[in-house]
Parts: sequence; structure tokens; C-alpha cells
Amino acid sequence: MATNSDSTINSKIPAGDMSVKWEDYKGHVPLVSPNNKRRIDIIIVGTGLAGASAAASLGELGYNVKAFTFHDSPRRAHSIAAQGGINAAKNYRNDGDSVYRLFYDTIKGGDYRAREANVHRLAEVSSGIIDQCVAQGVPFARDYGGLLDNRSFGGTQVSRTFYARGQTGQQLLIGAYQALSRQISLGAVKLYNRHEMLDVVIVDGQCRGIIARNLLTGELERHAAHAVVLATGGYGNVFYLSTNAMMCNVTAAWRAHRRGAYFANPCYTQIHPTCIPVSGEYQSKLTLMSESLRNDGRCWAPKNAADCGKHPNDIPEADRDYYLERRYPAFGNLVPRDIASRAAKAVCDEGRGVGSTGLAVYLDFADAIKRDGQAAISARYGNLFEMYEKITGEDPNKQPMRIYPAVHYTMGGLWVDYELMTNIPGLYACGEANFSDHGANRLGASALMQGLADGYFVLPYTIGSYLSNEIRKGAISTDLPEFAAAEQGVRDNIARLYSANGSQSVESFHRRLGKIMWDKCGMGRTEAGLKQAIEEIKALRSEFWRDVFVPGSDKEFNSELEKALRVADFIELGQLMCEDALHRNESCGGHFREEYQTAEGEALRDDENFMYVAAWEWQGEDKKAVLHKEPLEYEVVKVAQRSYK
Repeated sequence: MATNSDSTINSKIPAGDMSVKWEDYKGHVPLVSPNNKRRIDIIIVGTGLAGASAAASLGELGYNVKAFTFHDSPRRAHSIAAQGGINAAKNYRNDGDSVYRLFYDTIKGGDYRAREANVHRLAEVSSGIIDQCVAQGVPFARDYGGLLDNRSFGGTQVSRTFYARGQTGQQLLIGAYQALSRQISLGAVKLYNRHEMLDVVIVDGQCRGIIARNLLTGELERHAAHAVVLATGGYGNVFYLSTNAMMCNVTAAWRAHRRGAYFANPCYTQIHPTCIPVSGEYQSKLTLMSESLRNDGRCWAPKNAADCGKHPNDIPEADRDYYLERRYPAFGNLVPRDIASRAAKAVCDEGRGVGSTGLAVYLDFADAIKRDGQAAISARYGNLFEMYEKITGEDPNKQPMRIYPAVHYTMGGLWVDYELMTNIPGLYACGEANFSDHGANRLGASALMQGLADGYFVLPYTIGSYLSNEIRKGAISTDLPEFAAAEQGVRDNIARLYSANGSQSVESFHRRLGKIMWDKCGMGRTEAGLKQAIEEIKALRSEFWRDVFVPGSDKEFNSELEKALRVADFIELGQLMCEDALHRNESCGGHFREEYQTAEGEALRDDENFMYVAAWEWQGEDKKAVLHKEPLEYEVVKVAQRSYK
């Protein structure tokens, strides 16, 4: 495999002490004056928390902003599905929290595979996010005295998570949507709903626009700008079954990757331990139960396999294995997600799983209800309990929930520097679409934090560094030959799909890809399994282009065509994920190579050989990607074997 660690990677991390890097950067970064901002055009693709907050902030600063979403409204973005909360280092509980502790917990939680400077900045701006959202009217939970309430999440020993029952993402998105709507009404932002980006346009090495498809009419459109920001979320749906909404995809990021943007750490996938188990082959979506439930719920499985068929209430306390509390006494049920997920899998692999499939463990609230009363537990988690009961027909107030790990989040994404710009000048990536802040595992309640940090508090500063050199360029013309070539490329790709005129549905290919990925690049990975997966995906890709059937026309609304374009990208991404997992001969965070584990079954890193960001460069459809390495150097945190015992 070709490798490279040369100067193509420049993270632009500012010099100086970690505690002053961000403030010093803001004091010296080039600016665009207010009268010049109206001469600058910016495209934002995606209107979830990262995209909506970025569009609103940049619009308010005076830039001309175009915002694109494939939904009918920005309020449909998948950010709405986040449940448990958002982290911030406000130390409201006086329990020892601080900016440094949030920074440290995030680095440790990511198994020492994140860029220190980005994570410290995230911790610094976290408190401002809460103030911003309160000012927008986000109805965070409050304690008896009226102050904002907090709860704990995995990987921490403090309470720093602000929440709105189990609807935190929804409430935060409404706040960002209000800010965006105000800028739309003022004319600073122009919204293009029901539009999907299908390519980026590169002119003289700089990103100058996008090609978008109007999903209602099928028309391809050219849109030009001085900079493009991708805020299009993660790629968990490559596994088919995940907690992601069915429309979540990798297309925007992948098309940018095919144009030269590096894709970083694609194998870093988060498996969430608290999901409703699979119940049948008919499913295309899994339901998340918030990590916040592990504040009061206790995870257990029968000690004896013979008891797995019994009703949980009939299994006596002495015959229950509270396996997280047993294995990780210091953190108990609030260990990080990757550790909790692998522990649940290990229990089920031993034959002690419950439910009809044997792929589930219990999450029990009986002790919490006995201690605090059902009314108090209902106040904290009532809507989550109701959702679980509607799906399963079981009341968590009367018997334990059944849970099992499922794909939830992707820590990998487009490589970006400290300024959130990809290696393509003028092309930025925010939120889950980039790789920057979580390393090999994301701590719970940090996704909402990163999305809003990038959109409200980071990008509005950093994008000026690039745009300060653009004020003399004038408007970018969509008549440039590069726009015509990119549009023709999209047309050719669509025509190629229709030319197959095969016999298999798009859905069937997606389902088969997902099974390959889950079985061989999921919670456990091996060299043999990954090599087999790569060959299977290559064969699947060949079969897809030869025998896929796409009904209807590209000149009209056609959800099957949308899906086909996305699945084609998923297949290519799946292969890169397996290549990345195969080259990384270590276990770290969510990347668990079974050949590399401690005697206790924990992830075994190889810091000497793999302490770097793996940034992959596209070479062509039938060529291996080139690996570029960004070394990870820790100035503040002492690197150690991660332990939650």
C-alpha cells in the first residue's frame, strides 16, 4: 500500500501554550471588513445543527449565504433525533469540572487519537453554546431552584450534560432554525430546500461551487461561491441498519473526496450500546435509547445461560450479572460507548444474551424507581419510556428494557485543519462531516456540542482567514468550463445507473453491503475478515453497476434514483473503511481488531506505529487510495493505557 507523510498535510495548529492558542488565533487571524462581506458568497450544504448555526452566523456577519438541504425543511435534519444532552464545562454542580477536565475526558475517551488543539478549543467554547441556546429559548431542564440541571454521561465522573428531557437535539435544532429563519427573512441567507449536492466544482485548485439536483423536478443546477461548507453529517448508514435516519448518507463528503479532499480515519465507527435490538429481517432502521438512561438504569444479564428464557422479574438478584459494575467499578454503567458495547457483545457471545434472538441484555430501572419514585424517573425519561413501550409493547416501569449495540455515529470524515478547511482551499467541513474532535471514540453528548461549536463559534472566525484574500475576486461565474464539466459528470453518472437496467433493487444491494460491513467491519474486526470484506465489496460493486434497476426518470421526483446515487457512494466508502481498518494493526476506541487486545479483552493500542490521523487520497475507481499521515503530538495530556476500572 502506498503511504505518504509529506507536506501535503498541514494542520495549521497555532503555536503557543494550549490554553491560549484559540484566543491568540482570534486576535491575529485576518478579517474581512463589514463592507466587503457583502461581496463574498458562501454555500452551506446541510442544515442540521452545524449547517444551520453556520449559515445563521455567517449570514448575520454580512456574507451572502446559500443554504442547501435535501429535506423539505431544515427542521427535518437528523440532528433532531439526538436525545440525551449536550456537554459544557460550566461546573454548575461544583463537582470538579473545568475546561481542562472536559478536554482531558474527550482526549481519553477518544483513546488518544484526536488532535489536541481542536479538542481544547471545543472545551473552551462549550460554555458559550449553552448561553447562546438559553438566549434562543431552548427549554433546558432546570433543578428545583430554577438553575439549569445537569446529568452524567459515559466516560466522565462529573455532571456536565445539559438536556431537555429526551428531546435535546430537537430543541437545539429549533433554536438554530429560528436563527436561520431570521437571516432568511432578512435576505442574508437564501434557502434551497429539496436540493441535493452531487458534486463540488474545483477551479484552479480552489473550491468554487457545487452541482445540485432539484429533487422535485430532477433539474441539475450550478451554484457558485467563494467558499463551500459541507455540514452533511456522518456515514453510519453504510451499515444499512443503524440509528441514523434512512436519508442520512455520505454523498456530499464522498463526492468531495473524489475531487481530491482527503477522507480521514473512515474505520472509526461508534457502536452505541443502548439501542432497541433487531427484531426481524424486515427492519431497515434501529431505534436509539439515550445514553442518559444509564444514569439510573443498570445493565445486567443472567449469570446462567439456562435463565435467559425466563422473565427478567423472575430471575433473583443473586443470579444477575451486573457486568459493567463488575468489570469497571470506578465508572460502572457510565463507561464510554465503545467499552459498554463490547462488554454487551461479550456477554451475548458467551450465550447469556436475552430476547428471541439472544442478542440483547437488560437495562433495569427497578432500583432507581424504588429509590427516587416513579414520578421522578418519569420526569427524567418519560418520553423515552413511552417510545420504548410503543415499539416493544413492554413497560420499562414494570420490567427491564432490552438493549443491544447498534451503529450510531462516525468519528471519521473529511480531513480538516485547525480552521476546519479540507486540503482543498475554500472547501470546509463542519460537525460530524469532519474527523476533527473525537478521535477513535466519541463521548456521549459531544456531537451536539461539536456541531454547534463549529457553526456558532469556530467557522465564523476561521473562514475569514481564507476569504480575506477573496474580496478582489468578484462574483464567480457558473459559465466557467469547470462547472460545465462537473455537471456533465453528474449526468453521465445518472445515465450509467439507468443503462444497467438490471433486475435487482437498490435496497437489496444496500442491505447486502450492510451485512458485509457489520459482520466484518463492525464491533470486532480481524485481518482475515477485512480482506474477505474488501473482495466481497469489490464484487458487489461490479454487480451493482451491472444489474441494478432504477425505475422512473431522472427528469422528475424519484426517490429510488436518489437512493441509487447514495448507495453507489456507500459501496465505495465501505471498501475504504475496510482498507483503513486493515492497515491499522492496533485496537483503539471504536476500532477493535481482535488480534490486538489485552489479557482482559480491552483495546490494545500501538502508539509507536499508529499515533497518527490516516488521511486517504482518492486515486480512481479501480485504484488503491494513497495514505497520508498527520502525526498526533500530545503537548498537554500524558498518553496512557485507557482505563475506566
